Amino acid sequence: MKTLASNKKAFHNYEILDRLEAGIVLYGHEVKSARKGNFSILDSVVKFDKGEAFLHEAYIAPYEQMSSHVINYEAKRPRKLLLHKSEVLKFHARVKEKGLTAVPLEVYVSPKGKIKVLIALAKGKNTYDKKEALKKKDIARELSKQGISKRI
Repeated sequence: MKTLASNKKAFHNYEILDRLEAGIVLYGHEVKSARKGNFSILDSVVKFDKGEAFLHEAYIAPYEQMSSHVINYEAKRPRKLLLHKSEVLKFHARVKEKGLTAVPLEVYVSPKGKIKVLIALAKGKNTYDKKEALKKKDIARELSKQGISKRI
């Protein structure tokens, strides 16, 4: 699988509870641009509307060789996610819970050549939780430098 974009910031800001793979509806020139790596999902979020899921604030740069008939191209337009109805309803019900949100973690090309989005149900971390996670990561890094492979 070729990774087109990843949201490393999500792992720092959120505690990941559940993951789900979804297809994404793109125009032809967006697919070509995304395959070149011109895709960003930082600060993007998944929102639910009328039983459908949409990826908001994801940026796909305009394709250089795009046809001239595409005049009003919006790089951050909402893009529909392809999920089963039961999956949408399950995630939407859990997002309604206090403190939960749906965020994209990664955009990649599947083995069949389709562009997929890995979305996650996440709970926001508090500042002290983020600091604690960084401390654990630093301690683990120091121990690995010293040759001690102890998991913390």
